[in-house]
Amino acid sequence: MSTVEFTDRVDLRLRVNGLDMQLHAVDAHVSLLDLLREHLGLTGAKKGCNHGECGACTVLLDGRRVNGCLVLAAAADGREVVTVEGLAQGEQLHPVQRAFIDCDAFQCGFCTSGQVISAVACIDEGHTTDEHEIREWMSGNICRCSSYPQIVEAVQAAAASEHEKTPS
Repeated sequence: MSTVEFTDRVDLRLRVNGLDMQLHAVDAHVSLLDLLREHLGLTGAKKGCNHGECGACTVLLDGRRVNGCLVLAAAADGREVVTVEGLAQGEQLHPVQRAFIDCDAFQCGFCTSGQVISAVACIDEGHTTDEHEIREWMSGNICRCSSYPQIVEAVQAAAASEHEKTPS
């Protein structure tokens, strides 16, 4: 008879906002969102519905947007995570962050970090052809204050800014 020992703890290596991290004895059941918020103090991603329906917890995992509440932290082992805290370069805001401010694309602010991360991905993915496309690709992020017109305007402005910097 062979013996198998199970553990509910895992060691993780990940890159978060440009910093390499080694985490030991992480609960195998903890979500990426809870790891970021409760263990690493990165509270930008919000716990909204905790069911992957609102987008408040959106982060980038290897450059792709994911709902942090639906991803186990263990699944992020060896991968790169970017949160809203990792977008700015020192005091210089990311173009999407600047556009959200300039376009007044938030009211209560609860969804803003998820909206910003999703907007960064939307632009990087090339889904900014028109208002309809932006709305479609941002539809996983809910704004209870209904700032959608300003959010679309901010995405368009940031995308235009990115296109100006990219030589044709």
